[in-house]
Amino acid sequence: MKRTIFSIAVIAGFSAASAAQSRPSDWPQWRGPNRDGVVASFTEPRAWPDQLNRKWKIDVGLGYSTPILIGNRLYMYSRQSDNEVLTAVDAETGKVIWQSSYAAPFTMNPAAARHEKGPKSTPTFANGRLYTLGMSGIVTAFDATTGKQLWQKPASPVGPLYGTAMSPLVDRGLVIVHVGGHNEGALTAFDATTGDVKWRWTGDGPAYGSPIAAEFDGTRQVIVFTQENLVGVSAATGELLWKRPFTTRSTQNTITPILYGQTVIVSGLEKGVTAFKVMKRDGQWTTDNVWDNQDVSLYMTNGVIVRDMLVGMSHRNSGQFFALDAKTGKTLWTSAPRQATNAAIVRAGDVVFLLKDDAELIVAKPSASGLDPVKRYTVADSATWAAPTVAGNRMFVKDTSALALWTW
Repeated sequence: MKRTIFSIAVIAGFSAASAAQSRPSDWPQWRGPNRDGVVASFTEPRAWPDQLNRKWKIDVGLGYSTPILIGNRLYMYSRQSDNEVLTAVDAETGKVIWQSSYAAPFTMNPAAARHEKGPKSTPTFANGRLYTLGMSGIVTAFDATTGKQLWQKPASPVGPLYGTAMSPLVDRGLVIVHVGGHNEGALTAFDATTGDVKWRWTGDGPAYGSPIAAEFDGTRQVIVFTQENLVGVSAATGELLWKRPFTTRSTQNTITPILYGQTVIVSGLEKGVTAFKVMKRDGQWTTDNVWDNQDVSLYMTNGVIVRDMLVGMSHRNSGQFFALDAKTGKTLWTSAPRQATNAAIVRAGDVVFLLKDDAELIVAKPSASGLDPVKRYTVADSATWAAPTVAGNRMFVKDTSALALWTW
């Protein structure tokens, strides 16, 4: 294993990396503090400027990882040549604080070659540590202050068809990821401190969507897509509690489930959008549909909840934004077609940021009658497949190989 750490500055008494996840502006994991694409605290400007201000831009390497923000320190996970690299950056200046890397050669499936060799997974920060899942399935823990590698688990001999994309879930001292590949593998809980395996569920191979944790009838559960199912397992033991068959074309289950109150909302390629409840009946766990909408469907774009609406982008009609009533599933509106191949959606107060894969950022306000675009900006010179990170008047954008800070 090749490992390089070079420190430009480690400030004495630095506490951002070791503090609890309590600051409203922190973005500690995939889809933010609650894994739902929602910024915890946001004040909209009185007027959006005609142009955003780019304060800095640095090359960091390839990949689709979302920038992690803890205090005033950014963490970026990317690929540089045959190495997967974790970089710590001063959020105000763009100055690199440290980099830590390990060898991770990877051969991309030709069908997905245009998407490069990843990584596609976003790190998770918890209790002063960062946890990553590499493109081939390497699981690593780092010290967030120094970049020191704390433990690492090698990739399984067989990996997912197009590499991994799941982002680790850290819950109650466990790092939960699905390792392995086609028709095999295990949803695995590693001890966050030691890397020891605490439980494994081997009922199905991994998918590309990320897990969430939720509590139903007093039982904490990990809910995640697998290759051919949507499952709920005990967060404490990994015991399978319930399973719903769920397959899409090319077994590309890519969506992160959304929790809306006590309802779980899921979708997939040409699968429509479905909401269901998880409950215990006669001593057995079961799931009952609340509603099902076949008008729209999610593929690579995850939706957000805005005032009891699910706002998303369907892959149908060459990319079409939409809103559903989250209580009933009724289609409220759909936008004009041909919007984008993919878009990352982040909600901040009543505003949604729609970052399309062609680097156009739409600032908009959705309502029950439609999507009201407020401003449109160009925020990169190349494709933007990674979700942005929003904090205060700042947006951190990762394009094909660079990371930039934009302000308003």
